Amino acid sequence: MTELRQTWRPTQAEFQRFADVSGDDNPIHVDPEFSARTAFGRTVSHGMLIYTKLWGMVLAARPGAAVVRQTMMFPNPAFAEEEVQLVVAGELPGSVTMRAVRVSDGAELFTGEAEVS
Repeated sequence: MTELRQTWRPTQAEFQRFADVSGDDNPIHVDPEFSARTAFGRTVSHGMLIYTKLWGMVLAARPGAAVVRQTMMFPNPAFAEEEVQLVVAGELPGSVTMRAVRVSDGAELFTGEAEVS
C-alpha cells in the first residue's frame, strides 16, 4: 500500500449512531438546536468517528492489522453533509500517515500517524 483515498460525506445520522455506540452523546455532536447556538453553528463530527473511517481503510487493505502506537490531532471540525477527503499513506505493516481534509476549503480535520503490525 502506498496511498489510499476515499471521499466521505458524513451525515447527522452517522453522528447519532456513533454516539449510540460510543456513549459520547455530547450535544455538540447530536443536538442541532444546541449546536446552532455554539461557535460552530451546527453539529460537528466526533473526532473518533473520523478516525474509525480512516482505520476502516487500513483494515480493508490489511485485514487483521493492529495498532502498535498512534498519534492524532483534530485541528478543525467536520460538519454533516460537507465532503471529506480521507487519505492513508505508507506501508502495511509499518508506518502510515492519516489525514482527513474538508474538500470545500482544504481545512485539515484530522492528522495522525500510526505504527501498524
